[in-house]
Amino acid sequence: MNTPTEVIDQLIGLGEKKYKTPWLKLIILGMLAGVYIATGGLLASLSAAGFGAWSEGNPFLPKLLAGITFPVGLILVVLVGAELFTGNTAYLMPATITRRIPSIYFVQNWAVVFAANLVGALLFDYFLVYKAGIMQAPAYADYIRHVAEYKVGLPWDQVLLRGIGANWLVCLAVWLGFASRSMVGRLVGIWWPVMAFVAIGFEHSIANMFYIPTGMLYGANVSWGAFILDNLIPSTLGNIIGGTLFVGCMYTYLYAGKRH
Repeated sequence: MNTPTEVIDQLIGLGEKKYKTPWLKLIILGMLAGVYIATGGLLASLSAAGFGAWSEGNPFLPKLLAGITFPVGLILVVLVGAELFTGNTAYLMPATITRRIPSIYFVQNWAVVFAANLVGALLFDYFLVYKAGIMQAPAYADYIRHVAEYKVGLPWDQVLLRGIGANWLVCLAVWLGFASRSMVGRLVGIWWPVMAFVAIGFEHSIANMFYIPTGMLYGANVSWGAFILDNLIPSTLGNIIGGTLFVGCMYTYLYAGKRH
C-alpha cells in the first residue's frame, strides 16, 4: 500500500489535474457524481425499506442494510471518475496549502461542483426514480417520505455536527482508496468508512440531494425552503469542516513534504 506521504503526493498531483481541467468537463463530472451518489441512496433506501416489520424489533437493521449498500455511489465516483463536492473539500487542500494551485481555486471548484452535483442528483431523482416508478410501492414511498421528513426535522446544530462526522468518514474512505494499490483493496477501503457513516446516521449533503427531494416527490411534508435552510446548509457546512479541517488540512500538515 502507499504510505500517507505518498498519498499526499498523489493528492497534490490530483489537485493540479483538477485545476487544469476545463470547467465544462468539471460540470459534467459533477453531474455524474450527483447521479452516482443518488444511485447509492436509492439502493440503500430500497434495501432498508424492504425489511418493513422486521426492523421493529431491531431498529438498527435497516440502517445497517442501508450502510452496506450505499457505498456503491462513492465507489463509482472514485473508480470510474467523477467530481464530488464533499471529496473535494479535502482533496484540494494539499495542492492549495503547498501552493501548487491558486489559493482561491478550491472555493471556485466547490461552488461549481456542488451545483453540478445538485443538478445531477435532481435529474436522477425525477426521471430515474419518480418517473420510472421505482419507489411507488407503498413500503418504499412511505420509507422515503419518512426519511425526508426526519432529516429536515433535525435541529440545525445536530445536522451540522452530523455533517462533520459524515464527511470526515467519506474523505477517509477516499484516502484509503488512494492508499491501496489493488482494486480489491480500494473497494474494501472505500466501503467500510462509508458503510459506517450511513449506519451511524451522519448527514451527507450530496446524499441528501437524493433523499429529501425524492421524499418530496412522493409526498413528504417538506418544502424546498425547509430542505435548503434546515438540512442542506448545515449539512454542507458540516461536510466542509469534516473534510477540510480533519482530513485535508490535518494530513497535509502531518505528511506533506516528508520522506520516510
